Amino acid sequence: MEQTLYYGGPVITMEGSQIAEAVLTENGIIRFVGKIEDIADTDIAGARLVDLKGKALLPAFIDSHSHITALATTMGMACLSNANSFQEIVDILKKSCNQLKEGQWLIGFGYDHNNLQEKQHPDRTVLDQISTEIPILISHVSGHMGVANTMALKEMGITQQSDDPAGGKIGRNEDGSFNGYLEENAFFMGSSKIPSPTIEQQLNQLKQAEEVYLKNGITTVQDGLTKQPEWSLLQTASAQKQLTVDIVAYPDYIQAKELVQKNKLYVKNDLNHLKIGGYKLILDGSPQGKTAWMSQPYEGESSYCGYPAHTDQEVLECLSTALEEKLQVLVHCNGDAAAQQLIDQYRLAKEQTGSTQNIRPVMIHAQTVRKDQLKQMAELDMIASFFIAHTYYWGDIHCKNLGQRAMSISPVQSAIENHVVYTFHQDTPVLLPNMMETVWCAVNRISKQGTVIGQQEKISVLDALKGITINAAYQYGEERKKGSIKMGKRADFVILDRNPLKTPKLELNQIQILQTIKDGIPVYQSFQNKK
Repeated sequence: MEQTLYYGGPVITMEGSQIAEAVLTENGIIRFVGKIEDIADTDIAGARLVDLKGKALLPAFIDSHSHITALATTMGMACLSNANSFQEIVDILKKSCNQLKEGQWLIGFGYDHNNLQEKQHPDRTVLDQISTEIPILISHVSGHMGVANTMALKEMGITQQSDDPAGGKIGRNEDGSFNGYLEENAFFMGSSKIPSPTIEQQLNQLKQAEEVYLKNGITTVQDGLTKQPEWSLLQTASAQKQLTVDIVAYPDYIQAKELVQKNKLYVKNDLNHLKIGGYKLILDGSPQGKTAWMSQPYEGESSYCGYPAHTDQEVLECLSTALEEKLQVLVHCNGDAAAQQLIDQYRLAKEQTGSTQNIRPVMIHAQTVRKDQLKQMAELDMIASFFIAHTYYWGDIHCKNLGQRAMSISPVQSAIENHVVYTFHQDTPVLLPNMMETVWCAVNRISKQGTVIGQQEKISVLDALKGITINAAYQYGEERKKGSIKMGKRADFVILDRNPLKTPKLELNQIQILQTIKDGIPVYQSFQNKK
């Protein structure tokens, strides 16, 4: 019997506003929460004692939407997030080019055209400066678009005669020649042609990706668009008992629906830290890339509103299947038109199937969802998972693209007022899974240029913490065993260097993760905490 007693600092239980003095765990399960004086000496004989020394203990953070296998893939790529110009992109990629083995593609990720001096996407001629013999592909920070060089386009089978795929776009010059830019489904289909590394390399990179989440206090992680290659990697890691975090996979309904039927043992059932949670469907694109499907035109456009990825009938089919199979469905909606498509088709699916099942459908991102739509979501028991860090990273771009509508992006306070369950995510690898930065964003809503993006949508620190703990556990249907510090729940904890409830709001993003505990076992410890 392995027991651990945590004491000497505030225990933020996330059970209402309860603050406890001590927590006793036994074999990875919470056995006591309360005042230290209420623990009998006989109950803790031989227990490992952990003095928090004033530091704060919270339930471990829960990632409500990201792509751990995509993050693992980036471990073998060139990071372009700090590139400020086409030339800097070229310089970074040239350094990585020297490390390639024969037959490998050169891949870069994380560039943002909004941050480049040129204020536009590079094209294939820029990448051809690096090589015309090595296939090169770079992905936009949103993950919804990217650029390929001439050789990569050839490997993808994209020619001058290629038509735009449904829900996607192949960029072309004024003379009709392709320029290397690929958007939405054109990008997704093209990038699927990249050869995979060996399984040993993939498993090593997956372990590195896990460490990124653990370093940020996260013990439950999502793979939010799983296809066969990603599933094969996760299943192998699970079978070999290599996983530390709990991973919930959501097969791509369009391209990998069969994974659910072929892997029933994993469906809503945790096997060696891996399970299938339901389906994933993407209805539109990115607001900062102006591919999100809006009900009103973007600023400066006479009629362009972005575009949908699927017809109503296709969406209805997916939602009906989820209801019939009693499986959750995560649906990517950035624009309010996409949000309405989800709401309308889910309501219709419930009517047509006659289902009374609450599958806890999730509107992923819900970036521009309106107040009237939040009311409809509440009626349908629909969860909103907000990418709240948009307020900081792209708030200024949204002001440019959306005008006054930008003041209502990620409307968390309105969700609370309309009784909509909400969670927060970083859509990793779009952003690193820095949960305390996300809390800072939800509480302060300040853009990079210092603009407050919707004063009326700011929330309290406690409500922000709910979005990464107890609410996220509810999203996964795991609220009985995760998300708060309560007797009988799993001993998944995070230790912070200070109490977030007593930290000045503008300093919340400075809070450090000292330790992450999974099932009672420390799985990450910062250098600061080792002293």
